[in-house]
Amino acid sequence: MFLYDELYSRSDANNPVRVGLIGAGKFGSMFLAQVPTTAGLEVSMIADLDPARAKRNCADVGWPDELISGTEFVDDAMLLITSGNVDVVVEATGNPVIGVVHARAAIRNGIHIVMVNVEADVLAGAQLAHEANAAGVVYSMAYGDQPALTCELVDWARSSGFTVVAAGKGTKFLPAYHASTPDTVWDHYGMTAEQAAAAGMNSQMFNSFLDGTKSALEMAAIANATGLAAPDDGLLFPPAGMDDLAHVLRPRAIGGQLDTNGMVEVVSSLERDGRPVFKDLRWGVYVVLEAPNDYTAACFRQYGMNTDETGRFSAMYKPFHLIGLELNISILAASLLGKPTGSTKAFNADVVATAKRHLKAGEILDGEGGHTVWGKLYPVRRSLQMGGLPIGLAQNVKLRTDITENAPVRWQDVEIDHSLEAVKIRRTLERDPARLHP
Repeated sequence: MFLYDELYSRSDANNPVRVGLIGAGKFGSMFLAQVPTTAGLEVSMIADLDPARAKRNCADVGWPDELISGTEFVDDAMLLITSGNVDVVVEATGNPVIGVVHARAAIRNGIHIVMVNVEADVLAGAQLAHEANAAGVVYSMAYGDQPALTCELVDWARSSGFTVVAAGKGTKFLPAYHASTPDTVWDHYGMTAEQAAAAGMNSQMFNSFLDGTKSALEMAAIANATGLAAPDDGLLFPPAGMDDLAHVLRPRAIGGQLDTNGMVEVVSSLERDGRPVFKDLRWGVYVVLEAPNDYTAACFRQYGMNTDETGRFSAMYKPFHLIGLELNISILAASLLGKPTGSTKAFNADVVATAKRHLKAGEILDGEGGHTVWGKLYPVRRSLQMGGLPIGLAQNVKLRTDITENAPVRWQDVEIDHSLEAVKIRRTLERDPARLHP
């Protein structure tokens, strides 16, 4: 994209790209760490529920005093969005309900939005992207997070003339993890609760990575951005290392584990008995591709590509992702080129709240990574058929009925505030999911 030359020109002209950050947590702090060494980029405002903590985070990641004093810190994101002092908003709260509100406000004010908040994107991204396009602003995934990096690999493969067989990421997963709660999460990570607390690690957030919810959300985001299909009954999480991707992630009819070509999937870094996978892809992303002809398949062999036994399926992967440290790429692509680093195009995949245990009427759901529900990936066709409650709306809502373990929670099973903007936009999307398809 040749962003650096454009950025250098902005720096030389003393016309920096102005960024407003909403949410100065871990992801936001990783982005902030890169700001002092990025000429031509300026964080003009930071909105956080605790501005004093946000200032401390800036100091902790290496901001000099003069940079901190030159930045405005507020506790109201709407002040940031309506300030007229930002070119790009980074939404990094992780709260899907408020994230939808922030995104729509940025769009109304003609500001590009980088959506770190994958929860909000899966909840209503198709509508948000549609509104952004109509307003002439960019609605973008966050480069550095696995969905944007996976979409980049899919784009590379398709632009090079390959058929995309599968795409996704790696993670640490065993089937028992679906029942994990914030009380048990650190046992699975191999540390004590005290060690985690000393490191400032949030147990519910980290549990969402472990119990499969975050994986489902990220694969839904990829499916909605690329048109790849979601599995019909949730992610399989097959164990597979870097050398095994092309063998495992191909259609079942020819010896793989996929229903068909063109699917999202997450590979586990653990064998089902808990042994580590050889050359695991726990921190990375991948795309499995198919050679379109014999000549291309021969080139795979000649240039050392890892293939399946047929020689026609191969994989390209990136073994690591740097999360917020890479976020500048999205910000600069939006502001300098007017392009997203991945963006929702359609409502193809969804993530439904699913009971971790037998739940009783009157219980309060505690959302992503909590004690009550995990998020299961479905094609939209299935989630709408069952009337499934999106995981992004399964926070602080009361159950009307009992739910058996591993059963989906449905809209009709909960008491929910239908006046919330996020609920309204989601229900509108559900009534006509094909309306926004290109």
